[in-house]
Amino acid sequence: IVHYTKGGFTMVKYMRHIIFALAALTGLATVSLVTNDKLRDLRIKKDAVPYQFVTVKDRERQLYCMTKNIYYEAGGEPAEGKLAVAQVVLNRVESGQFADDPCKVIYQKNIVYNKVICQFSWLCEDIHKTRPVHQKLWDESYEAAKMVLLEGFRLPALKEAMYFHADYINPPQWKKVRVAKIGRHIFYKDA
Repeated sequence: IVHYTKGGFTMVKYMRHIIFALAALTGLATVSLVTNDKLRDLRIKKDAVPYQFVTVKDRERQLYCMTKNIYYEAGGEPAEGKLAVAQVVLNRVESGQFADDPCKVIYQKNIVYNKVICQFSWLCEDIHKTRPVHQKLWDESYEAAKMVLLEGFRLPALKEAMYFHADYINPPQWKKVRVAKIGRHIFYKDA
């Protein structure tokens, strides 16, 4: 390599500094683009529920509530049915029409004509309080809750599903749009 000297500074050193500066700028530009993409994904949209900080204790409570709901609503269903029940809960949380926490959505009750109506049928049935838990089905329910709540897994067909019922039930005058049938459950979105 030939070293050309210009005012005590060799051209090789000069070129090395230029290459280093270009590499640094390219790296910074890449980091900036990636960061901007991630921040854009996290920005709050006008109609979105504001971000809320969730502690580990809160998340564990939510995971337990979700597991319990999946177990009692879809414990005997295939994995897709368990995931679907979990997704309905989070669809409700994200909709802004229900409570802002999975546990609050699950335990929400309404009173219609002096009758208490549970959002999820198992809450209004006393049999679940004394029935033993089938550990394998509980573990499957836990895995489904974890996938949907913690890992963000979603079934594309149910992105708007907010309601479901067993296929042997025929709710009178339900003004909902059917979106899917998974296992023994039929899923709906608002009309």
